[in-house]
Amino acid sequence: MNEIIEQGSACMPREKLLKFGASSLTDVELLALFLRTGCQNMNVLVFAQNLLHQFGSLSRLLSADYSQFKDVKGIGEAKYTQLNAIAELARRYYYSRGVEELSLKGPDSVREFIQSQLTTAEREIFMVIFLDNQNRVIKHSPMFAGTLNHVEVHPREIVREAMKSNAAALILAHNHPSGRAEPSKADRVITERIVKACLFMEIRVLDHLVIGRGEYVSFAERGWI
Repeated sequence: MNEIIEQGSACMPREKLLKFGASSLTDVELLALFLRTGCQNMNVLVFAQNLLHQFGSLSRLLSADYSQFKDVKGIGEAKYTQLNAIAELARRYYYSRGVEELSLKGPDSVREFIQSQLTTAEREIFMVIFLDNQNRVIKHSPMFAGTLNHVEVHPREIVREAMKSNAAALILAHNHPSGRAEPSKADRVITERIVKACLFMEIRVLDHLVIGRGEYVSFAERGWI
């Protein structure tokens, strides 16, 4: 990375992308492409690297609100809106992939989609993905919203929505805005209640994903479902 910055060419990330593809770019290079310009006495690559270092990660940078940039040199309204737009564009991209692609690509794709929707949420959101009897996605819905560390979930409403959608199976998901994905005792209790409510109506619960920042926990992988 230092070698790239010392060369000082803001065009290098663009040329690298055209030659090797977007996946070949580092976080710094991708960010530099969107920012386009640096600030006084600092080229865009150095500027991008400093931003990532100051916030600690790309996720934290793109989910930061405007007040967190008040002491950051070179970030005004224009560049803040660029950063905010990048995050929203990524979220909409995953959303627009649609239920058909999610079902075709399997569990990893579903998890990536859920992470894209929930990772940066500032309060707990409980999402349900409804599937047919061949485990194809019918629809996905953020059914309940709560506070920073709590969301009230009603199993009957989940079952009712599943019946309306003619769903045969569900994937549950919610986020922990604190960043740690480790499920709480309350998470396990409400999952058991939902599983029991669904079992009565012959609806399978395939998994419950808890999303943190850069991490997740799958109830199915742990053998809890």
